[in-house]
Amino acid sequence: MKRIIAAVIAGTLLVFGIFFSIFTNLWASDFQETFDQFAGGEFPPAQIVEQGDPGSKIAMINIEGTIIDTGSEPGMFSAEQYNHQLVIESLKQVIEDDTVQAVLLNVDSPGGGVYESAEVHKYLTEAKEAGKIIYSSMGGMAASGGYYVSAPADQIFASDETMTGSIGVIMQSLNFEQLAEDLGVEFNTYTSGDMKEMLSATREPTEEETEYVQGMVDSMFDDFVQVVADGRGMSEDEVRDIADGRIYLGEDALDNGLVDQIGYIEDATAALKEEIGGNPQIIEYGYTTNFAGINLNYGVGSLIGEFTGRNDIARMENLINNRQGLQPMYLYDR
Repeated sequence: MKRIIAAVIAGTLLVFGIFFSIFTNLWASDFQETFDQFAGGEFPPAQIVEQGDPGSKIAMINIEGTIIDTGSEPGMFSAEQYNHQLVIESLKQVIEDDTVQAVLLNVDSPGGGVYESAEVHKYLTEAKEAGKIIYSSMGGMAASGGYYVSAPADQIFASDETMTGSIGVIMQSLNFEQLAEDLGVEFNTYTSGDMKEMLSATREPTEEETEYVQGMVDSMFDDFVQVVADGRGMSEDEVRDIADGRIYLGEDALDNGLVDQIGYIEDATAALKEEIGGNPQIIEYGYTTNFAGINLNYGVGSLIGEFTGRNDIARMENLINNRQGLQPMYLYDR
């Protein structure tokens, strides 16, 4: 009897494995795109949040969470995560759309990757050059990379409670040399050059490596300073005086020139509508949800991932891999 039960269980697992394998392959194929098209999904998805003149639009773009390109879709039942490709494609569409008069950034982010922050900044700058008015509304936090992407805005709003600033770069590496020694673990490494093993976790960095990495960080910091100076109409010296990495609350940020007005997103929206004039239509780029909080633009891959727990594992991996690591970050380290 036990053998029969074991055989049934084994057979069930085999069938499930085959089923899951088939869906995984479909997930990686054009089936995903076909399903999204069948479901009426468009990328980047957009919805009208306030009716008005369709020939005069305000595009609201949300930058919420850590600015990292994880290449994953937002969770089905969880709060929406930052989606880098959605933000970039939204900005590209805004630049090409002559009916969009302005961009309203809804920023609530501790920052993120240097590359991703710079890419968002690039397209915001292009939108500004295309004649779009840009306002940034800061939520609870718009620090480091969150401020970097806000810098090109014509007006920046922050509340009294907003934490912003944290202008700077951070880059970290682990060193478990002592732990390995305690465990009796030895590392045999063969490299083609002295700097190939730079930032290795198995030994202390050499003086040359330390100077080289610090030079990289300083160079990226110089870029950050220039972005703020250009965006805020400040001199480099003025920026450097307040760019020691510290965060500022809204009132302090107003005093030192990092923001223009104290207010919430409703205040920023009203001010932007007044500047545009008329009765602009407001559209929001992002994933829409139904009454249960389920993403309507949700793909088959993510659906399977939620039921199998794969998405949760991916989120943990992204958190570990992108927290700091060897990747340079414009990130407020909370």
